[in-house]
Amino acid sequence: MTNDRFGNPISSDFAYARGEILPDTASDLAKMRTAWAIMRDRRERLGPDSLYLLSGLERNLQLDPIDLDVLDDEIASALFMDDVTRLGLEHMGGDPDRHDIMVFNRLTAALLTAADVMINPGDTVIGVSPRYCHPAVVRAVAHGGGDFTDTAGFAEFETAMKAADHVDIVFMTRLSVSYEILDERDISRIVGLARERGARIIVDDAGGARVGPAVFGQARTLELGVDVGATGLDKYGTTGPRLGLLAGDRETVAKIRARAFEMGVEARQMLYPAVVQSLRDYDPERVRERVAATKTVAEELRKRVGGNRLFETPVTVQLTAEDILEMAMERAGLDEPPVVPYEATAGLAMLMLLEYGILSVHFAGLPPGTAALMIKFVPPDTLERFGGPARMADAIDDCLGKLGDHLKQPGGLKELLLTAPA
Repeated sequence: MTNDRFGNPISSDFAYARGEILPDTASDLAKMRTAWAIMRDRRERLGPDSLYLLSGLERNLQLDPIDLDVLDDEIASALFMDDVTRLGLEHMGGDPDRHDIMVFNRLTAALLTAADVMINPGDTVIGVSPRYCHPAVVRAVAHGGGDFTDTAGFAEFETAMKAADHVDIVFMTRLSVSYEILDERDISRIVGLARERGARIIVDDAGGARVGPAVFGQARTLELGVDVGATGLDKYGTTGPRLGLLAGDRETVAKIRARAFEMGVEARQMLYPAVVQSLRDYDPERVRERVAATKTVAEELRKRVGGNRLFETPVTVQLTAEDILEMAMERAGLDEPPVVPYEATAGLAMLMLLEYGILSVHFAGLPPGTAALMIKFVPPDTLERFGGPARMADAIDDCLGKLGDHLKQPGGLKELLLTAPA
């Protein structure tokens, strides 16, 4: 697909069209500054409980009482590296005799460095996921100089593999940006075909490292038979901070570690105590509880917007960007779209923050991997504090109407997104 429902050309880097208001990452950062200003204003006026972190991500620092003297890069390395390695390998399904781990400042850095080490200029790289690979994968392959072909599902992957003269790397995403998942049979066939062609396998297992085993009963990352896999410690069941955990073949990880330190993308070792605590306290039941809470929001939201306007996967509920723009236009009585769908989603997310203090996952990624408004892995306690699933659905429905009001005003959406409140 080269155009969205409104005829806008889809960017080569993303699965959505960019518009005039938010054409690039610099404008996304400007949008974030507006969001931060709103958050600061709400805290100052209404207190910290006026913000509701409903992104489904854990990006804070959680630590039991600890001697602050150990929060030093050198001391923490000496005291906690063994535990980080042991718990990291256990989390990723690794074998201490064959595998090792590396902690990065974020998941994107882990993917970038793995590609930098494992991909040579001109290498053939085939990506495979349920829908499409994250921009972080596309950019990592480009940084490594690879020739990238993206595929959705096993059938497309098999076709691309057969068409290629040779394949050097397979870049697999178990749980896609759309939060659809590859089933374990297809994963096994993908790995088997990659091995037949002599390709090495990198896994972007961002949320899949936990969602796959906890919700779908799948194997852990390295148990899939891959060379290297990486996940984010801010995702679904772990408690942060926002770091990337990479695990894989010991010799390959040693090369990746060396490159990471050369590039300055390693995690600050003073955070290792938090990594240990996050991995030690991980409980797959926490993932399942968040999926159940998300489904209660889906049930209520369906009553407001209709089931045909919801895109549901086994673990998320989404309003697609095209549907958001269409619904806002309907409520505003507009016949022609004044913005692209991605900008409509940004406007809806900004209104949810401005009017209700809801921080959605739209503000968690720069740039977002999807143009949809994603509701996922909702913390039950935060949802209850907000007022429950019905109130959250009411808030989204109300903001869809307010979005329509902004679309009717010339420059209204641009002002909402890029002008911080006075």
